Amino acid sequence: MSRNRENTRDVSGSAAGLMPNSPLVLVMAVATGAAVANLWYAQPLLDTLGHFFGVSNGTAGLIVTLTQLGYAAGLAFLVPLGDLLERRRLIVAITLGTVLSLVLAALAPGVGVFLFASLAIGVTSVVAQVLVPLAAHLAAEEQRGRVVGRVMAGLLLGILLARTASGYVSDAFGWRAVFWAAAGLMLVQATVLWRMLPRSRGESRLAYGPLLLSVLHLFRDEPLLRRRAVYGTLGMASFSALWTALTFLLANPPYNYSDGVIGLFGLLGVAGALCAMVVGRLHDKGGNRAATGVSLALIAVAFAVMGLFRNHLAAIIAGVVLLDLGQQGEHILNQSMIYQIRPEARSRMTTAYMTCFFAGGVIGSALAASLYGVAGWTGVAWLGGGFGGLAFLYWLTGSAEAK
Repeated sequence: MSRNRENTRDVSGSAAGLMPNSPLVLVMAVATGAAVANLWYAQPLLDTLGHFFGVSNGTAGLIVTLTQLGYAAGLAFLVPLGDLLERRRLIVAITLGTVLSLVLAALAPGVGVFLFASLAIGVTSVVAQVLVPLAAHLAAEEQRGRVVGRVMAGLLLGILLARTASGYVSDAFGWRAVFWAAAGLMLVQATVLWRMLPRSRGESRLAYGPLLLSVLHLFRDEPLLRRRAVYGTLGMASFSALWTALTFLLANPPYNYSDGVIGLFGLLGVAGALCAMVVGRLHDKGGNRAATGVSLALIAVAFAVMGLFRNHLAAIIAGVVLLDLGQQGEHILNQSMIYQIRPEARSRMTTAYMTCFFAGGVIGSALAASLYGVAGWTGVAWLGGGFGGLAFLYWLTGSAEAK
């Protein structure tokens, strides 16, 4: 038994200087992207799912809302365990839970079961947020921003490819095939992660209850965390509002696009994924505040463009690109900053920040789905632009020291 413990320390220690070009960073980036992709498979299918289950756009929009609500719950109750338990075992166990949730979605006979499966998919997909702080923990200090940026680039590519792959698989084989394929991918991923990840036990010695309570203490004690959580919440609300309502806009006149074509719009966010690596370097060089302000301003500008020229495809494309650049830029900067505060509590810092982040997603998707039926795309543009504008105004109130 003592030999086992010694071996665990050796493996973790050898990875403590993880560099951006390490094969393990690539594995973690791919795994993070594949895990978070589960949140977005349903988005380009909302119109199809609504017709299949015979429900309204508002009810179909609940699929996204419940998935994000489940993700927020997983962030609150599962991710903090990364500071307490052995992380490799935790990551693989949660991934297997995702497999079961996706199978349930694939078999769903009605909208009620599908909504429950969506909630479960959200809860278990938080494995992505156990992997990101693990990457930060293993990274060399002077390379942390770049390592986090590369892992997050994988996450963002997962989001983009999820929408595109989902639309095409649905067109070719039906929507159920999307969830069967995702379940198979997660099963393969669980095997790879079990073989590749080093053992790494959390440093906290708190019991589960006090561990969860300590997340609230982090909010109380860390003003930088609170500020970055506000940026993240408002940015994600804008992002989620766009991607929930965009499906309805593109599936109806004047566009009338199929699931496959709607899914292609996810590829426009490649600029956002590339931005993740650039802002990681900016973080390492100390350019956080200015880059955050520019990122938040881009979110507001994106919705202004799409709101004013809703019937022009070029304007929609430009708006999606600008939004992804702004949202992903501020999100990477937020995470890179908060991981500097309490190295021994990175999983709980992730919980504190990402719970707010996905609460913003729930608010944005729920309001967008409801507002689209009342005020159409114009109302959604005002909603998303308003969230971005509020975030930028709040950024103006911060000093350079407050980042």
